[in-house]
Amino acid sequence: MDTFTSLSYLVSAVCFIMALRGLSSPETARQGVVFGMAGMALAIVTTLMSDTVEGIMLPLFGIAIGGVIGATIAKKIDMRDLPQLMAGFHSLVGLAAVFVAMAAFFNPEAYGIGTVGNIKVGSLIEMGLGAAIGAITFTGSIIAFGKLQGMISGKPVVFNGQHKLNAALGAAMLLLIFIFCGTQSTFVLLLLIAVALALGILLIIPIGGADMPVIVSMLNSYSGWAAAGIGFTLENTLLIITGALVGASGAILSYIMCKGMNRSFMNVILGGFGSDEAGANPADAAGDRPVKIGSADDAGFIMKNASSVIIIPGYGMAVAQAQHAVREMADILKAEGITVRYAIHPVAGRMPGHMNVLLAEANVPYDEVLELEDINRDFSQTDVAFVIGANDITNPAAKTDPQSPIFGMPVLDVEKAKTVLFVKRSLGTGYAGVDNPLFFNENTMMLLGDAKQMAENIIKAME
Repeated sequence: MDTFTSLSYLVSAVCFIMALRGLSSPETARQGVVFGMAGMALAIVTTLMSDTVEGIMLPLFGIAIGGVIGATIAKKIDMRDLPQLMAGFHSLVGLAAVFVAMAAFFNPEAYGIGTVGNIKVGSLIEMGLGAAIGAITFTGSIIAFGKLQGMISGKPVVFNGQHKLNAALGAAMLLLIFIFCGTQSTFVLLLLIAVALALGILLIIPIGGADMPVIVSMLNSYSGWAAAGIGFTLENTLLIITGALVGASGAILSYIMCKGMNRSFMNVILGGFGSDEAGANPADAAGDRPVKIGSADDAGFIMKNASSVIIIPGYGMAVAQAQHAVREMADILKAEGITVRYAIHPVAGRMPGHMNVLLAEANVPYDEVLELEDINRDFSQTDVAFVIGANDITNPAAKTDPQSPIFGMPVLDVEKAKTVLFVKRSLGTGYAGVDNPLFFNENTMMLLGDAKQMAENIIKAME
């Protein structure tokens, strides 16, 4: 690799590091995206100018097709569909790793790793691992996409002996890599990829909707490690660095998500919980327990007579696309001299930072959006906690019921507010499939209906 290419790749790597740093905060996220785009553009141009690339028309043709597809998707994608978009893109990264590994195996001379039937052992290990991780990422991401898009049930799919089967497939995968390195057999490589594809499916189907944020970030990590493995095969330092950055950041984010739910990563993989939200009607869900059901007029009156309001957004807000109405409602309250802030739980929504993205789209000021650890102590001094579309992240059973599946999960202490206004379609359970006793507290008023429509009706009532 010549000096110019090495320096350009180094600058690209620095841009990617700055991109990750920028994406760590909503305030600098746009700047982070610019750094990422600049780094990728420099990496592509440098690679095309490299002596190792013979003919640039075919790569340019592929880039043009991918660019048009990407731009079209970016313009049309709904903000609430970003999680499944991420999963879909992860699947393509995994598939690319599989194809590159196969290309290197069938034409090793082009990559400088030997000849057919006489490939370096180190390269065989790298392409075997890259292909296996890429295949797992591909099918796992497809299943995650299906669950998030509603094409596949969000309920965990479990069966007897599932964990033993997964362990057996994992062991078989390692054995096949060993055999592949010794035999350089095409059949063994294809069998390895087939086993990895099956393992990707079996790893994700037992994961429920409540654990999807962890899975999205975990698959992001897998795609990075797959890219890094192929980077070694291609002897491309930038691909190794970029893959390692993505892999490490995804792993760290998975850890943060698990911490946010008080669950270990293995607990998520081996015992995923959560299902699609139940559509129980209010009477069935309440049973004999008293529940206070209010109207938009009631909510408007209560909030206009408050001195402080904390808004807690959840995935229901994303589904209803209610973020703009919520911001308008908050603007009216602030015009009346009422303090308004937003409380964000680390696993609210279906991907890390989902609520932050939606609120940023609605131009909610960054300084009004606070994380759980920064705002939880303030609920006891707050007049109104306005919960819109959130459920499990506000469930006090996580603190009081040792038998609850979500026991120990950090939750927002909304029940400590003087009044809790809870916007939800019904009294049904959330993605974790757990009843929320907050619905039946004396200081809770349920506002049943579509989140956007309810917010708009509250605005009319306050005006």
